[in-house]
Amino acid sequence: MSVELTMLAYAAGLLLVLVAIQATVGVQAQGLMPMAGPRDNLPEPKPFQARTRRVVDNHREGLTIFAPLVLIAAVAHISSPTTVLGAQLFFYSRLAHAVLYLAGVPLVRPLAWGVGIAGTVMMLGAVLGWF
Repeated sequence: MSVELTMLAYAAGLLLVLVAIQATVGVQAQGLMPMAGPRDNLPEPKPFQARTRRVVDNHREGLTIFAPLVLIAAVAHISSPTTVLGAQLFFYSRLAHAVLYLAGVPLVRPLAWGVGIAGTVMMLGAVLGWF
């Protein structure tokens, strides 16, 4: 499997871990029965519970841009130092972003997000033949 596809698999695994954290925190904050029900009348989430929701949403948004680019590159047999580095930047920065987000670290977190965007732009550029 290519490095790019491996990074995509890791990013999907990270999403799975983040969803598990979100679910666990939700049960701890709201209780098992309310979270196992239809969730129609849940109270406002606790701050950390809301943060876990935001980190999952943020990672999911990044994956919706990154994943198709990796799959296009794989189908088109496009692999280069640019795509490899772009995919690695995406995954490792998203991992750092998630840890920083969950820890509530300000200022550095957006830098990690920006590195992930840069990796995504590198993938886009390679797929479109920009570089």
